[in-house]
Amino acid sequence: MKNLKNALLLKQLYQLKQLGYKYTSASIYKDDEPDLSLPNSLEKLKEQAMKCHLCELSKSRTNVVFGEGNPQADIMFIGEGPGATEDSMGRPFVGRSGELLTKMIENVLLIKREDVYIANIVKCRPPNNRVPTPSEAHTCQPFLMKQIALIKPKIIITLGGTAYHYMTGDETGITKVRGSILQQNGYTLIPTYHPSFLLRNPSAKKEVFEDLKKVKALMG
Repeated sequence: MKNLKNALLLKQLYQLKQLGYKYTSASIYKDDEPDLSLPNSLEKLKEQAMKCHLCELSKSRTNVVFGEGNPQADIMFIGEGPGATEDSMGRPFVGRSGELLTKMIENVLLIKREDVYIANIVKCRPPNNRVPTPSEAHTCQPFLMKQIALIKPKIIITLGGTAYHYMTGDETGITKVRGSILQQNGYTLIPTYHPSFLLRNPSAKKEVFEDLKKVKALMG
């Protein structure tokens, strides 16, 4: 929530500047003033995310890609950010990477895609599919953290180094940490490669297969 509050404060200060203020008192914003809390339902949270203009990505997006799947899923996948196909359709992982992710879920975990929940670190597409900046990721983070709090997954699988970094704060490369089993905040986190990496490096699929076998074992 702190990141969201800071972003809202910064937006307010910019608005005052545009109105001609040269400076303003910090007292315009107080923690005990209200209500910046996020909604306690996925539907309301999605409505709020759809209206978000707190970072630069909102200026170039076609659609907000909130996330989709079972709102009570035991397993949640978190990627980096929407690509071109996702931006045009407003859904996560629906391009070539999405097709591969669906196969990973259905052929290895032996469950349907709609039985898991899929989201990203940022909900708007970074231009040219670049990596989200720290500012963009941290501004969007409260939405993702609230999704996790509402869904309460038992297992989170981070796809790629960016998702792993922002979910853990650890900057270790994905090649060194993939397949690790980490416990944090009431869920098990397992990092693995992003499907787009597998499209470029098909030989790494066997490593992801091993990672997902660990997930399947944890599922019981």
